[in-house]
Order: sequence, then structure tokens, then C-alpha cells
Amino acid sequence: MSDQTIRLWDIFIDSFLPLLKAGVLYTIPLSLISFVLGCIVALLTALARLSENKILSSVARFYVWLIRGTPLLVQLYIIFYGLPRVGLIIDPFPAAIIGFTLNVGAYNSEIVRAAILSISKGQWEAGFSLGMTKLQTLRRIVLPQATRVAVPPLSNSFISLVKDTSLAFAITVTEMFQKANQLTAYYYEPLLLYSEAALIYLIFSTVLSQLQAKLERRFDRFTAR
Repeated sequence: MSDQTIRLWDIFIDSFLPLLKAGVLYTIPLSLISFVLGCIVALLTALARLSENKILSSVARFYVWLIRGTPLLVQLYIIFYGLPRVGLIIDPFPAAIIGFTLNVGAYNSEIVRAAILSISKGQWEAGFSLGMTKLQTLRRIVLPQATRVAVPPLSNSFISLVKDTSLAFAITVTEMFQKANQLTAYYYEPLLLYSEAALIYLIFSTVLSQLQAKLERRFDRFTAR
């Protein structure tokens, strides 16, 4: 092997662990926390959209319209760089969580809302006939069935979120892509290091896709019973 090839291989080996560490310590936790909080926001937003209260429904619709109609990167900039202008200073990692949570909540609310609407009215009527309230029917009958419908698109949303967390570098969060930028500035090998970061993202996405497939099969077996 040539000296250049040996050098590139050494850089690849030396940088792999720092990149993987950044992914494990920042990318994955940022994705998990944002997704869980985002799903809570999504459920509340979906229920608000379906509410007969026009004010509540309008506020939820405006939130979804605003977040889905603006770029995620701009939202992160507003939270981290814009809010300090009005006296609200947020550290990078919490700012990223807020930004991703709001974004995930808006997009996933449409998934949750569609899943709830896919459940037939007969299921609601069955709950009412058993003496359940609307909230009890929603919690005990409708949501469990809607969850099975929502799992595949929500899983895809989580995988997309893992990749979207690379945008957190723009607000100085030292996640995997930011670490790749730092290593590139040190080694001056952008093609190698960005490709290495892409490889790790690909590994994460592949593992998550396999977990998604297992989760879907488990729900299919549960439904078939």
C-alpha cells in the first residue's frame, strides 16, 4: 500500500471511535428524548385537532401549519440565536431538544390523527354501549388499535429524526456531524471523514430498520390473535 493509503486508513481508524462516541452520547439521546417528547406533543395536538372546541382545534391547526411550513434549521436558529434577543437564553442541547420536539410533534400529530380517524365509529359506539365515557373509550379501545396503525410511520419518523439531528451542529451541539467537522479541520480529509460519518449514520439507520421490522411483526401477530 502507498503511504497515502496507509495515512487514510490510520485516520479512519483513529476517527471512528470519536465519531461513534459522539453518536452514542449525543445523536442517539437527542433523537430518543426528542422523539418521546414529540410523540406526547403529537398525541395532544392530534386530540386538539379532533376536538369539538374550535379554539383548541384552531390553535393546534396553526401550530402544525407553522412548523410544517418552515425549515427545521430555521426553527433551530430562532430558538438558539433568536430567543436570546428577548432575554431567553437556552443552552445548545436543550435548544436542540426543544426544536426537534416541536418539529416531530407537528409532523407526527398528523400520523396520530390519521390513525385515530382510521378506527371505525363502531368501536366508539361499542365503548359507549359498555358505559364508558369518551375518554375511557379513547384510552381503552381506540388508542390501542390506533397505535398498531401508527407504528410503521412513526418508526420511519424516528429513523428520519436520527439523521435530522445532524442539523444540531448549526447550534453548536457536538453531535456526530459536528465531530466530523472538527476532525476534518484537524486532518484535512473531508471526503474520508464525512463518508465515515455517513457510514455510522447508515449503521444506525440499518439497526433501527431491523428493530422496526421486528416491532411491526410483533404487532401483526398480536392483531392476528
